[in-house]
Amino acid sequence: MNLSMGCDHGGYALKEQLKTYLEGQGHTIVDCGTHSAESCDYPDFGAAAARAVAEGRCERGIVICTTGIGISITANKVKGIRCALCGDPLAAEMTRRHNDANMLALGAGMVGLQLAQRIADVFLSTQFEGGRHQRRVDKISALEGVSTKADPQNQENCGSKPWRDTP
Repeated sequence: MNLSMGCDHGGYALKEQLKTYLEGQGHTIVDCGTHSAESCDYPDFGAAAARAVAEGRCERGIVICTTGIGISITANKVKGIRCALCGDPLAAEMTRRHNDANMLALGAGMVGLQLAQRIADVFLSTQFEGGRHQRRVDKISALEGVSTKADPQNQENCGSKPWRDTP
């Protein structure tokens, strides 16, 4: 599989180790940086890795910072990206099965190399189930084009109009 990877200085060592592991598994890696442990800003590299997936240059992506939080938020700002921060293999499995996540975020300070390898293996090998989950993924995708202004006709739902077709 063709994968993008991006990280900041806090995720650099894990990215390099995981990249070597994934290449050994036959994956092709597009390394979006950073390329050293020198202090840098995760949005620069998380966005680059996410754009590689959103533009179709890579099938999926993996981003890493110290906690995985900031870089996952960054990746999710790119239209078409569904990035999930996973700390265990079950979360990786479920985000692929139910959310069709196309990017994985890891916290280098939260998971070690062996756990990161297992999470990545599960994330990359698990297929999306589709069915009722496709309807939900479509609704998430539709939010990318929705205004954030409140709907005054529907204040009981926090100012937003819910979809009513889901039982």
